[in-house]
Amino acid sequence: MMSLPWLASYPNHCRGAESDRTTPAQRLAFFYLPNGITRRGFFPGESDRPIPQFAGQNNVWRFEGKQVPPGVHPLTLSPTLASLHAMREKIALVTGLDRTFQHGTDSHAQAASCFLTSVAPFEVQNSAYPLARTLDHIAADSIGDTTPYSTLELSCNDHKNNIESIYFDNMSWYGTGHVAPSMRNPRKVYDRLFGTRSDTSSRNITDLALENAKRLRNRLSSGDQQKFSEYFEAVRTIETRMDKIESMKLALAAERIERPEEFLPRNEYIQLMGDLLVTALQTGITNVTTLMVGPERWTTPTNWEGILDKPHSHHAMTHSPQEHVENLLKLDYYHVSVFANLIARMDQIEEADGTTLLDNTIFTLGAGMGDGTTHQYNDLPLVVAGGGGGTLQLGKHIHCTPGTPLANLWLTQLNCLGIDRQRYADSTSAMPEIMA
Repeated sequence: MMSLPWLASYPNHCRGAESDRTTPAQRLAFFYLPNGITRRGFFPGESDRPIPQFAGQNNVWRFEGKQVPPGVHPLTLSPTLASLHAMREKIALVTGLDRTFQHGTDSHAQAASCFLTSVAPFEVQNSAYPLARTLDHIAADSIGDTTPYSTLELSCNDHKNNIESIYFDNMSWYGTGHVAPSMRNPRKVYDRLFGTRSDTSSRNITDLALENAKRLRNRLSSGDQQKFSEYFEAVRTIETRMDKIESMKLALAAERIERPEEFLPRNEYIQLMGDLLVTALQTGITNVTTLMVGPERWTTPTNWEGILDKPHSHHAMTHSPQEHVENLLKLDYYHVSVFANLIARMDQIEEADGTTLLDNTIFTLGAGMGDGTTHQYNDLPLVVAGGGGGTLQLGKHIHCTPGTPLANLWLTQLNCLGIDRQRYADSTSAMPEIMA
């Protein structure tokens, strides 16, 4: 049985309790950027910002040049954000939000693990981390109870680094000290989505389902036939990417390459995991998902095929920005372009009421540090995309008053999902600037 998207010709197919719903489900997704960003490329008005020197644990840095005043502004897309131009009416740039660093842990570890945390600093007793149940699981308690998986945690990190703990490499937590392990192997994610097994003699679902799919296609309306073909092609693209990566892994293993991650194309990996995320939301496997495009502070060099000239450690480059600023800007642009492609694809996927998958999703790109060189926890880079089922009003740049907690945005998203909460972590209020 192949998981299928909603089709008007078969309103009740394979959806169980979901089959009688005419109102699309609301979804929540996160696209996490490790090691901060290069501010001069991301933030409007900071293109002449001096390249900072490396700084240690959490610092507070404010741009000394021309300041964007707090308030709502027209959306200006900086060079790093340029790929979002076509989707500018369905995104909001949110700047000026801060987190408070709880001293006692590494800046990178707390940046990732506590990005979505539901508690304020120092509220958890006997823990070096201000970490409790994260936003994705709190939301899934309300909007994830009708799906096969209440949440889906994905990570683009399939290698090991023995000097780092789980806090550098996981953003989703059931509670204090209880990680929600990320899926890192695309084949295992694919098997979960489609119920296949990795030892099946013909592993690709489109091969297994092709004949039945052809018969079903002939019984669909012309509009559904096109939708079905586009879906099938998207799944085939996922399979092609998986096969390419797996073939490269086998070849590297045969040559006894000591560190294969330095040779595998990291950009292929990230795009593949992003496509799997969208497919999971499209087919109703889950309504809540997170994707880490990389771990915090990993020193392992990785191969950015066609982007950088040789394998680099992203984290190491952030500590030497004077030397690597151009490469850092290229990686930031690439990460945002993947996000742009994902939301553009979601905006083409029609739902039962004529809206799109993106219209019914709140999809946030963000980082736990405002800059990977300064390790600052203030003025975090955030882009919110989607429609939240009509609850979001986007197409603008919102610059918050210094000191505004990041938790205000998370509280707003819960409220937009219909989850009635007055407070979240150290929030002070919701953000009416992005609420419809």
